[in-house]
Amino acid sequence: MHYLRRVFVAVLTMLIVTTLTFFLVHSLPGDVFQVVAHRIAQQQSISFEEAYLQAKALIRYDPDVPMGQQFVTYVKGLLKGDLGTSILYHESVNKIVVKAVPWTVFVLSVSLSLAFAIGSLLGMAIAWKRKTILDPIVTTIASITDAMPDYVVALVLLVVFAVNLRWFPTKGAYDSGTVAGFNLPYILGVLKHAVLPVVVYTLQGLGGWALLMKGSAVSVLGEDYIQAARARGLKERRIIVSYLGRNAMLPSVTALAMCLGGLLGGSILVEVIFAYPGLGWFFGNAVSLRDYGLMQGLFFLTAAAVITANLLADLLYSRLDPRIRTEE
Repeated sequence: MHYLRRVFVAVLTMLIVTTLTFFLVHSLPGDVFQVVAHRIAQQQSISFEEAYLQAKALIRYDPDVPMGQQFVTYVKGLLKGDLGTSILYHESVNKIVVKAVPWTVFVLSVSLSLAFAIGSLLGMAIAWKRKTILDPIVTTIASITDAMPDYVVALVLLVVFAVNLRWFPTKGAYDSGTVAGFNLPYILGVLKHAVLPVVVYTLQGLGGWALLMKGSAVSVLGEDYIQAARARGLKERRIIVSYLGRNAMLPSVTALAMCLGGLLGGSILVEVIFAYPGLGWFFGNAVSLRDYGLMQGLFFLTAAAVITANLLADLLYSRLDPRIRTEE
């Protein structure tokens, strides 16, 4: 019964989010025809009136259709698994997602794994050695990286390592001259293009994981079973791994599960800065050009992933922690 209640709350939340995002997207200031017309006028050096006529011919969107009717059509499509149609790309949002998801998930999963592993180890280390010089040094660095916006880190790395030193490419997901497929030049190109985005995400997330693990580990160190393990003469490594790490990891594992849901959201600014063709890059284009169909489809996908991850994390925590039992 408790499980059903949680699922019901998740479904209700998804319904509310879907409704709000649809109407908020369509209430954004500006008009898709005007936005595209301004861009065409600048690119072709023509009058706004001429550009506006071209925009109306290019964009498949009828603003005169009542908003309620558009919403009903959108919800009917969602029930069939259809995220909608991009009014600028003239393509199903589902197809765009299929093309963009692998890039976003690849970069974010690698960086999330690195940030979680390194941050958790650092958190446990500074909690265990909190009376040494390691604590203030690591805590200060973690606080700075956690507070620094990811787009600032992205711009710094882009200018230093891509523009000035030219160690890495400035944009794209692979070398344009290579043939996409399972071949060495293509794979090396993909890895080289992913280095800077991965470093940005890792640095941005590492501090948060370290501070979270430190707080959890410090509280665990005060538990009686830690003192008992020390009194029994157990080796320091075993206490850290089996007693401290295992119990202090619970909040981090729950947070990790929720972060996995956010993978599909990507980071708009980072992917735009590196022109990395993931969901964040398409999201940025959709917002700037008022592509309502693509925006609401990506909003729904991200919200569904986050809500599902929260639900799974909630259920998972009750299984990981023996002190918590889900009510039957």
